[in-house]
Amino acid sequence: MTQAAFTWDQDLIDRYDLSGPRYTSYPTAPQFHNLISEQDIHQALARSDASQRPLSIYCHIPFCDTVCYYCACNKIITANKARAVPYLERLFREMRQMAERIDVSRPVDQLHWGGGTPTYLSLEQMTALMQHTRSLFNLHNDDSGEYALEIHPASVTPATIKGLRALGFNRLSMGIQDFDARVQKAVNRFNSVEEVTALTRAARDVDYHSISMDLIYGLPHQSVQSVSSTLDQVLALAPDRLSLFNYAHMPHLFKVQKQLDERALPAAAEKLDMLHMAIDRLTREGYVYIGMDHFARPDDELARAQAAGQLHRNFQGYATHGHCDLLAFGVSAISQIDNLYLQNHKAIEDYDAALDAGASPVAKGFLMSQDDELRKAVIMALICQFELDFARIEQQFGIQFNDYFGAALAALQPMQADGLLSLTDRRIRVKPAGRLLIRRICMAFDAYIPANTEQRFSRII
Repeated sequence: MTQAAFTWDQDLIDRYDLSGPRYTSYPTAPQFHNLISEQDIHQALARSDASQRPLSIYCHIPFCDTVCYYCACNKIITANKARAVPYLERLFREMRQMAERIDVSRPVDQLHWGGGTPTYLSLEQMTALMQHTRSLFNLHNDDSGEYALEIHPASVTPATIKGLRALGFNRLSMGIQDFDARVQKAVNRFNSVEEVTALTRAARDVDYHSISMDLIYGLPHQSVQSVSSTLDQVLALAPDRLSLFNYAHMPHLFKVQKQLDERALPAAAEKLDMLHMAIDRLTREGYVYIGMDHFARPDDELARAQAAGQLHRNFQGYATHGHCDLLAFGVSAISQIDNLYLQNHKAIEDYDAALDAGASPVAKGFLMSQDDELRKAVIMALICQFELDFARIEQQFGIQFNDYFGAALAALQPMQADGLLSLTDRRIRVKPAGRLLIRRICMAFDAYIPANTEQRFSRII
């Protein structure tokens, strides 16, 4: 796919900016249920082994020293670092359980630690976790895998950055959110420009392949001017990737958000102005607009994967290794093994109790039907590549696209009339005005949306 110009159309945004899934999976997590059987898991593992697909490993570290008031992650707030010790022991136990059930000779092409705050762990604990992972699974030793972790800049030193590189990590994601002191105080998240600059220099000194920085717009006291100032400071550091997330204020779902002063939240119109400014600024600075809230330099692996038609989405967002089966470990972690999603218990008490009893910590999941896999392929092509070739889907799934998706194609007609996309009898191409609204376009192919009318999703923009 060639990089299309981005078009901001306020009238279309006003018309189509509804609530909808982020499509980090299809079907999405609200469809998961507790009826997954041991036989379902056994058969999915057998199909995975037979495929000989490479593996991706995710480890969830739920702990944070302090709470960020905007956070919607599964986390445990504690300054008691001793709590990590029994958690890691159970995490090792869960990994051993899986290693005994799957062909571990397959290479691990992707590794990711998320949270919470993975760097809540000491370097010694992180070393033990990586060593344990290497002892069980076939990690690359030549720096060819994509091995990443998320860091809170205020909790990490340049020496730690270098120590993590020695462990095999070659990509960092820094959660900056905002550099404005007033905003940081309002959300209880602090990291200075000086701290981030020192970490960035340390990462470049030891040749990390990619440095990603995360920002959030829509936080208390933010304005177009303040977000622009933060962007100035971030762009001076020239990250390889940049994410610009929309803050979704949902205190009815995430109680910690009640600590924010709602009166200080920017109005919806001003949030859109922030986003418009940021996209325009980043694209003028040479970043490729990957989609939704992701940007990357043209030579970054993420942009190259999109250009080659190989981009993918998973529970960490846009990714480059869609060919892998995902093994996820830790509280709330979600695996995808062949056509089966598995999610661990969200409450650490339940996660602990299952492993202490010698059982699997899986709480629920979803076994995809052929229709689910077909719709997933369609949605992933659209959200990753912004175009869809019907012939490829027909060949892969043995269908007549126009017959199978007649209702969905009819639902796209008004979007075509509004200039979001072009639709022929053989192809869908998302136009520049539709790129920001890609989630709304994908919803036309989602079989579960009618049943999700009461499901509360974040707004598309």
